[in-house]
Amino acid sequence: MAVGLVIALAGCSQQQLNGWLPGTEQTKDVTNHTSRIVGLWTTSWIVLLAVGLIVWGLIIWAAIVYRRRKGQTGLPVQMRYNMPLEIFYTIVPLILVLGFFAFTAKDQTAIEHEFKNPDATIHVYGKRWGWDFNYIDQQNPDKSVYYQGIQAQEEENANGAVDESLLPTLYLPKGEKVKIELSTRDVNHSFWVIDFLYKKDMLAGKTNYEYFIPEKEGTYQGKCAELCGEYHSLMLFQVKVVSPAKYQEYLGKLEKAGKVGLLGNEYNTNTNEPNNKAPVTASGENK
Repeated sequence: MAVGLVIALAGCSQQQLNGWLPGTEQTKDVTNHTSRIVGLWTTSWIVLLAVGLIVWGLIIWAAIVYRRRKGQTGLPVQMRYNMPLEIFYTIVPLILVLGFFAFTAKDQTAIEHEFKNPDATIHVYGKRWGWDFNYIDQQNPDKSVYYQGIQAQEEENANGAVDESLLPTLYLPKGEKVKIELSTRDVNHSFWVIDFLYKKDMLAGKTNYEYFIPEKEGTYQGKCAELCGEYHSLMLFQVKVVSPAKYQEYLGKLEKAGKVGLLGNEYNTNTNEPNNKAPVTASGENK
């Protein structure tokens, strides 16, 4: 069986070896977490496939061996219980569940591990239906720079194609520790970089975090993964992983363009968060 499995896997494409996960064929090398995610996903499916083959085989075997034969009448001999069999189908599923839990918890702990001293800290705001990026200078926040994005712009007569040159673009330095802070300016959104194989919700009134190291330069597609309203499908963005030098060069361009400081919560449009003050009365009543 092991030899057959090796032969079968040897004939698989890279996409199949990645478990048909979304992204490029080189997804496993994009961040320091993607190989771990691919490994957990594909190994789980291999184990489940093996369990499925055993179960299907036993069902077919029982249906053939214990089928009613010609001339038989009445019911076959009934068994009230079989202790070894009952112990088997109780213990084996328990071991499988505990195994899946242990490996998942192990990988989740590694993926969610906080960087104490990140090389780059970026606050991402999701908004209907675009993105704002604050590149935070931890030593002097006043020297931070920002990018304010808009929703994807559809090209005329292009059957839904968008102008990629106008997409909000998040720059990340290759090989450096990145901390992403995630907030929403209005309704719930979800920050998803497809090739990173990881997404995290942006919940009203709460800040979430991601920690990773980009390991492969390139341009990657991102989108909102939480249905957020009429133009949810146009809440797109790009991620460019570049060398640390080009990353600093990009921050310098934002500074020269006058985009210095932080885009804070003053642009939020939530009106019903717990700590908000009562809304101002209508002008006709404010007399």
